[in-house]
Amino acid sequence: MREFARLYAELDETTATSRKLEALQAYFGSAAPQNAAWAVYFLAGGKPRQAVPVKLLRQYATEFAGLDEWLFDECYHAVGDLAETIAHILPAPRRRSDVGLAEWVEQRIAPLRGAAPETIRDALFGYWDELETRERFLLAKLIGGGFRVGVSRLLVTRALSAIASVDSKLVAQRLMGWTDGRVSPTAQGFLQLVSAQSADEHAQRGGQPYPFFLAHQLQAAPESLGALEDWQVEWKYDGMRAQLVSREGKNWLWSRGEDLITDRFPELAALRLPEGTVLDGEILIWRGAAGAPALAPAPFAELQKRITRKTVSARMQGELPAVLVAYDLLELDGADLRGQPQRQRRALLEQLVARLDLPQLRLSPLVQAASWEELARMRAESRARGVEGLMLKAAAAQYGVGRTKDIGTWWKWKIDPYSVDAVLIYAQAGHGRRASLYTDYTFAVWDGEGGADGARQLVPFAKAYSGLTDAEIAQVDNAIRRTTIEKFGPVRSVKPSMVFEIGFEGIALSPRHKSGIAVRFPRILRRRDDKTIDDADTLETLKGLLGGSGPA
Repeated sequence: MREFARLYAELDETTATSRKLEALQAYFGSAAPQNAAWAVYFLAGGKPRQAVPVKLLRQYATEFAGLDEWLFDECYHAVGDLAETIAHILPAPRRRSDVGLAEWVEQRIAPLRGAAPETIRDALFGYWDELETRERFLLAKLIGGGFRVGVSRLLVTRALSAIASVDSKLVAQRLMGWTDGRVSPTAQGFLQLVSAQSADEHAQRGGQPYPFFLAHQLQAAPESLGALEDWQVEWKYDGMRAQLVSREGKNWLWSRGEDLITDRFPELAALRLPEGTVLDGEILIWRGAAGAPALAPAPFAELQKRITRKTVSARMQGELPAVLVAYDLLELDGADLRGQPQRQRRALLEQLVARLDLPQLRLSPLVQAASWEELARMRAESRARGVEGLMLKAAAAQYGVGRTKDIGTWWKWKIDPYSVDAVLIYAQAGHGRRASLYTDYTFAVWDGEGGADGARQLVPFAKAYSGLTDAEIAQVDNAIRRTTIEKFGPVRSVKPSMVFEIGFEGIALSPRHKSGIAVRFPRILRRRDDKTIDDADTLETLKGLLGGSGPA
């Protein structure tokens, strides 16, 4: 635990990639395999499950420190992060612990989940009495389920590649599925992760997917890419990226986030594919209603109803039928096809989908145009078709690992986002190096119909925390502190005074939100100092965008 806490602090204290890489290599080169296995899990994006409710964590930390509740609250409001507050207020430990990360996670933290409050209290008091400040900070993050660290999965891959002297692409492939929370990391698994490449490695993959090939955002004019005939063009769907793996007589369905989602889409898990087949595509809800356009997937909000269900009834499958729109073939008859050019993989995919002729398996159609200008006109119709824009894939591209350009490129040519001008009404402190700044914001628009007294009201509709520079965040933070009206725990209610342009990719009706509207991927585009709060948009403006969000 001590070594991982030291690594966590080193990663959090620097923004230099070289220093982070050095710290990772030093840790993985010296840590015991069972501890390194859990470190890989957390650093590569694995999420710790909350073991102790936040309410109990606060209560017992306050008691252990001998503080009044009001004083703990004042400390928390000043610091802005619960784990950091707890780490600093507790008295010095009376003994030291040499227990490793694996034992902490498996034998100390995991048993607290669902335990009686008295058991949790006794355990925490004992743990806190043997840990230093940064170890207590890490423990609170792991127990509370709020672990975050400023390191990318790619950097972890590079570090493991360096200490193992193995190609980073192979390490990335071995890492696929590593953060699936249903399988605990093991010492043996870590040793395999950093072992030399074997001749039969591919045959031992089981249900493991391949690393996803990711697209770059196209910023330049598409004509800069050269001749249109050198590119394969498809619609960019607003669904859930997934790989369907068929090996050993079974199917596995993996999301891009490496969640095993087979049980959530039983109709896709039941597809009869040839042994040794891996498809890359997009999961969509596609009702195929009569009279609908040829390309008419349901909005993402419909798919989200399936994503959030761990068990899916036959009725839900009938009401929200899922399909896999396949756009790449990564493996066929057990052979890895990723090294073949895009056009060859596409030809094999077309043959496979046509031969299988399964209603739940659709082929992503190619978009044909005579020129870039014609393609731009078709892109402008994206929202009417229920898509986000176009995908441009180099016909000669191999299937890479992550967002790379060394063996070919995919570009996403998305339509411009929706945007509205909204008023900042709530703010909350950020995390990590921004824990002392207010960086998480809630935005509102005017309810044009007014309240009971006929006056307009500001109705919250979106939360956003990205899009501002450090300098802009500092200015907004200062303004939030000066205009705070009330405090609700870590949240501040501020006097409406700042207007921002908020961009988002999609919009849908939602009875779960006070505004009746849900937006997808909201972000801050810019601060509108040229506008007063009276100039902000209205709820009617938002509802007016619903007509352009694609088929419902």
